[in-house]
Amino acid sequence: VAAELTHAVSLGGQDCAAFTSGAYTGEVSAGMLKDVGASYVILGHSERRQYQEETDGYVAEKASLAHREGLITVICVGETEDQREDGQAEAVVAEQIRDSLPGHVTPTNTVIAYEPVWAIGTGKTATPEDVRAMHGFIRAQLMEKVENAEKVRILYGGSVKPGNAAEIFAVPNVDGALIGGASLKTEDFMGIAKAAR
Repeated sequence: VAAELTHAVSLGGQDCAAFTSGAYTGEVSAGMLKDVGASYVILGHSERRQYQEETDGYVAEKASLAHREGLITVICVGETEDQREDGQAEAVVAEQIRDSLPGHVTPTNTVIAYEPVWAIGTGKTATPEDVRAMHGFIRAQLMEKVENAEKVRILYGGSVKPGNAAEIFAVPNVDGALIGGASLKTEDFMGIAKAAR
């Protein structure tokens, strides 16, 4: 059982620093994550972009360092409610994809997570049509930037729950989910995992 779990569960960091080493108390470098057994790191989460004022270029810098350490980056993109209502959702996401991904992205070192900011922790969820349209748009953007872009995994993140997971996973170009609050409740998380199967 332990051997099976080793392959079924991977560790990841919620962020990493934009430098390899030095006196930066409180920061965690990509190398430190790798040393403790992490395989993944989330970068560009909307809360980091908002509260730490992280730019697309800063996210790309971090991704480059993480790739150098052999980590798979989960790069988050997504629009706010105001941006969506102003008809800017696609323009915002296109810019984030263009500027947040370093030049050496491959399907094996990068995962994209679409997280509409207005659906994170709010209880609001994008409709399956919203998800289909944006994930298709993201795939098209990747086709212009990444070789073998059809193999890049695109996750949906935004109030995924057991009750809506199967419907979300059935949408084309949805290759999984970036789960927030529901991951803290065993029953909910297991319900989502069952829907993913």
